[in-house]
Formats: sequence, structure tokens, C-alpha cells
Amino acid sequence: MFYFGVMLFFKFKKHVLMMLLTLEILVLVSLMLIWNILVMFNYDMIMFVYFLIILVCEAVMGLIVFMFFIRSHGSDYMKISSLFLC
Repeated sequence: MFYFGVMLFFKFKKHVLMMLLTLEILVLVSLMLIWNILVMFNYDMIMFVYFLIILVCEAVMGLIVFMFFIRSHGSDYMKISSLFLC
């Protein structure tokens, strides 16, 4: 599942929104991995809650950056935005 997310990340590298969505897939896969490890070793679930809080903050920051990118460049297509920087 992790390799599938990495493959999708490199496939959609021209669109910022698709890159953000594939990064969220990778974070969810790591969340499932942490959940399995915590359950398997009978650890306290507070680490899971911490990671979940960080996941939500990361998603919000990604959406904020995406909104600023769309407002400044008008599209999420990376080739168009690189022309504006030259």
C-alpha cells in the first residue's frame, strides 16, 4: 500500500492537488501501521492520538498552501506556475 502511494505521488507530480491527496494516502498508511504496532504490543494509545493530531494539522496546512497557490497562479498545474516564476 505504501509503494502504491509513492507510485501515485510520482505519477501526479504536475498537479498540486493530486500530490497533496497522495501524501494524505501515505500518511493514512503510516497511521494504520502505527495502529497495528500499538495494538500488537499492547502499548498505550496516546501515541496514536498524538499522530492523529499531527495528521490533522498537516492536512490543514496543506490545504492552506494549496489555496494560496491557486489564488496566486490560478491553476494547480505545475508547468504553468513555473512559467510565472521566470
